[in-house]
Amino acid sequence: MDLQKMLPLVKILLIFFIGSCSSSDDAILRSKPLRDGDIVYSKGRKFAFGFFSLGNSKRRYVGIWYAQVSEQTIVWVANRDHPIDDTSGVVRLSSGGNLCVYARIDGTEPVWSTDVSDTVSGQALVAYLTDLGNLVLVDPVTKNVFWQSFDYPTNTMLPFLKLGFTQKDGKDRSLTSWKSPDDPGSGNFSYRITRNGFPQLILYNGLTPLWRTGTWTGQRWSGVPEMTNRFIFNVTFVNNLSETSIVYGVIDPSIITRMVINETGTQQRFTWNGREKKWIGFWSAPKEQCDYYAHCGLNGYCDPTSSDMFECKCLPGFEPKSPRDWFLRDASSGCLKKNTSQNPGMCRGREGFAKLEHVKIPDTCFARVDLNITLKECKAKCLKNCSCVAYASAYHEIEGATTGCLTWHGGMLDTRIYVNSGQDFYVRVDADELARWNKKTTLGKRRVISALLSSVAAILLLSGLMLCFVIMKRRESKRRSITSIAFTESSLNLEDSFSEEQFDEKGRKRDLPSFELNIVASATKNFSSDNKLGEGGFGSVYKGLLHNGTEIAVKRLSRNSGQGVEEFMNEVKLISKLQHRNLVRIFGCCVEAEEKMLIYEYLPNKSLDYFIFNEERRSMLDWRKRVEIIRGVARGILYLHQDSRLRIIHRDLKASNVLLDNEMNPKIADFGMARIFGGNQIEGSTKRVVGTYGYMSPEYAMDGQFSVKSDVYSFGVLMLEIVTGKKNNGFYDENPSSNLVGHVWDLWNEGKVSKLVDKSMEKTACNEEEISRFMQIGLLCVQESATDRPTMYTVVFMLGNNTTVLPSPKHPAFTIRKRSSSNNGGSAPWPSGETSGSVNDVTITMVHGR
Repeated sequence: MDLQKMLPLVKILLIFFIGSCSSSDDAILRSKPLRDGDIVYSKGRKFAFGFFSLGNSKRRYVGIWYAQVSEQTIVWVANRDHPIDDTSGVVRLSSGGNLCVYARIDGTEPVWSTDVSDTVSGQALVAYLTDLGNLVLVDPVTKNVFWQSFDYPTNTMLPFLKLGFTQKDGKDRSLTSWKSPDDPGSGNFSYRITRNGFPQLILYNGLTPLWRTGTWTGQRWSGVPEMTNRFIFNVTFVNNLSETSIVYGVIDPSIITRMVINETGTQQRFTWNGREKKWIGFWSAPKEQCDYYAHCGLNGYCDPTSSDMFECKCLPGFEPKSPRDWFLRDASSGCLKKNTSQNPGMCRGREGFAKLEHVKIPDTCFARVDLNITLKECKAKCLKNCSCVAYASAYHEIEGATTGCLTWHGGMLDTRIYVNSGQDFYVRVDADELARWNKKTTLGKRRVISALLSSVAAILLLSGLMLCFVIMKRRESKRRSITSIAFTESSLNLEDSFSEEQFDEKGRKRDLPSFELNIVASATKNFSSDNKLGEGGFGSVYKGLLHNGTEIAVKRLSRNSGQGVEEFMNEVKLISKLQHRNLVRIFGCCVEAEEKMLIYEYLPNKSLDYFIFNEERRSMLDWRKRVEIIRGVARGILYLHQDSRLRIIHRDLKASNVLLDNEMNPKIADFGMARIFGGNQIEGSTKRVVGTYGYMSPEYAMDGQFSVKSDVYSFGVLMLEIVTGKKNNGFYDENPSSNLVGHVWDLWNEGKVSKLVDKSMEKTACNEEEISRFMQIGLLCVQESATDRPTMYTVVFMLGNNTTVLPSPKHPAFTIRKRSSSNNGGSAPWPSGETSGSVNDVTITMVHGR
C-alpha cells in the first residue's frame, strides 16, 4: 500500500480517536498534570506513559512502554539525556501549550519540552497516547496535531513509525541507541536513511558506517535477505523529491513487534511470545564478518560461501593492492585495477561487463542515479562513458522492464555475495578478463552438475557397501567393528550437515578444507614426540609446519579414546561456522583410514593454565593482562551465546581450554562438548553429562539441565582462578574443606578480599578496587540458582563499565572441596606448582546415577 494513500486513513483514525476521548484518564490536560506514580494508558491499554527507573538506578525518566507485556520494555524516552534524581518530577502542559517535564512540581525551567513554536490554540492543547504507542499533542477542537513522539524516536522503531526525512517539515527521523541497559541516554550508535545517492539505511558508530542495508529493490532491502512482508509486515517505501522514508505496518494488529538499536551496535527485530512471556529475536545485524561495512576494502567483495579460507575477493578486473596483507587475511587495503597498459582494447570497444549474481551492490552514496531508463539502456549508457566502472538496476525487474539505473565511476565499497538474495551487478572489464570470468562462471555451473551426478553415484556406491557390510564377516574384534560402524555413521551425518554448503549453485566447495594424511604427517615429522604439545581426553596435539611456512596445531584423535568420535564430528560441525577473534581458528580436518584429526592455527603461548597455575610463569601476567584475558574470554562466550550464526553452549570452559596467541590474547578452544541451540532456545537437558568437575554448574552436574547460564558459571570459576592465581579445587590452610569459590565467598563476607590477590602481581600495577569488583562479578556468575546469574551480555557490560553499581552476590554453589583419597577412587587434591600446559584437563564424559 502506498504511503500517500495511507496518510488520509491514518488522519481519519487519529481524529476519530481524539474525538472519542472525552475522559482525561488517557490524556494530560492543562488542569491535570501527571505526577510521578501516575500513569496514562492508551485507549485500548496497549501502551502506558509515565515515570520509570531502570535496573538498580534511582534516576527517573518519562517515557512510553508496553502495558500488556509482563517484561518492562521501554519504547520511547522523553528526558533521556536529562534524568530526574528523585520522585518529585511532574509532566504538565505549560502556559504556551508545550508538554514539559519538570524536576519539581513547582519548577519553572523544564528538563524536557516538546518545544512547539506554533501554538495558536495555546492553552487548549491536550496530550494523548494512542494505541500505536504514539504520544500526540493536539487541539481537541480543530484536531490539528502540533507534535508527536513518532517524529522523535529514540532507540525503538514501532509499527507505523516513519523512518526517514521529509522536505515539508524538515524532519529527519532516525534511531539512536541507549548508552547502556540502565541508561537510556543518547549512545554512540545511530540508524538513519542516507541523503546521498540512492537511499539506503546505514547503522553508524559515531560517524563511521558499521552496517548497511543495501538499496531498496522494490520488495526488500538488498542486504536483508530475511526481510519479508508476506506474513507480518506491510512495508511502504517512498522516494521522491519531497520525501524519502520507510514504514513497517503490521498485517495482524495482535502481533507485538519492535526493532531496536541496542547499546552494542546491533540492530535487532523482536516479537512478543505471549505464551512463553518473553521477547523472541528473529533477526539481527550485523551478525557475520561479511555484514560489517567495507570489510573487504575498496573494490573488494565479501563471499562467505567461498571455498577459500579467506572470505574476501577482488572484483573482476581488480587485484589486491597489498598481496602480503591479503595473504595474512587483512583486506583493509582493498584492490586496484589490474594493469591494462598492454591491452589497447580497454574502453575502445573491446571491453564488456562481468556479471556477479546475488549481490548486495556497493554503497550507493558513490553512485549516480537515473530512475527513468531500463537495464539495457543502463548498460549502453555505462559503456559509452569511459569513467563508468560498474552498473546495476535501481529496482528489481518487473515483467521484463527495469526501473532505474545505478552507475559507479570510482571506487566501490561494501559489496558482498548472498546465497539466494541480492541482485545482479555488472563490473566493467577488458576482453581478456571477460573471457576468463565467463569461463570461470561456466566451469562453476558444470561443477554443480558434476556434484549432483557424483552425489547420485556416491549414494549408489554407499548403498552397495552397506549391503556388503551386512553380508561380509568381519575379522576384527566386535569392539573395533562397533567403533568403525559408529564412525561411518558419524561421517555420513557430517556430510549431511554440510550438504547445503558442500557445493553451492556455482560449484564451489564447502568451507572446511580436507588435508591429506601424508601432508599432516610430513608437517608434524610423522607425529614426532619432539613436536608434541600436550595430551587430553581427545588425544594428542602436535605442532606442525606446512610447506608454505604456516604453523599449525594438529589435534589427533586417539584410537583408545573413550570420547572422541562424537566429539570430533561435533567440533568439525561447530568451529567451521564460527569466526571471532577470541575463538581458536580451524584450518581444516583430516579423515583418512582410521585417522581423525583437526588442524588449527598454532598458538605459541600454549594454554592459560600453563601460566596461571605455575608459581614462576604467572608473574608474566600482570593485572592489566589478566583483565584483557578475562574480557576477551567473556566476549568470546557472548559471541557463542548471542552473536554467532548458531547459538552455542560450550559446556567445557576452563583454563586449559583457553589458548594464548603470541600477544597473550585469549582464544577459546575445544568445542567437542558444545551444543547447538535454535535461535530462540536458551536451555536444554541431557542424560549424558559432560564437562570438568569444579567448572560444572549445579543444575547441570546434578540434573543434566544446561543453558547459557551453565557457561556463565564456568566463566565465573575461571575468572576467580585468573584473579587469584589458584585452582578451584586447591587447598587452603584457613579452611581445608573449602574450594576456591567457597574460600572467596568466606573472605568476601569478611571484607578480606585483599588476601586473595595473587602475590605474584606487582602491587604498584594493581587496582585493589578493580580487583574487588572483578571478584564480585565472579561471585555473581557462580551463584547457586541459574536465574540469579547474569547473562554474558550483562557480564561483558559490567566488566567494561567500572561505574555501574553491582548487585550483592548470593551464596554460590559447590563451596565444599571434594575429599581426597588415594585408594578408593576419590578425587585427589589439585597439584600446586608446575602444570604441563595441557590441551585438556580430565573431562567427565558420562555421569551415571546410582
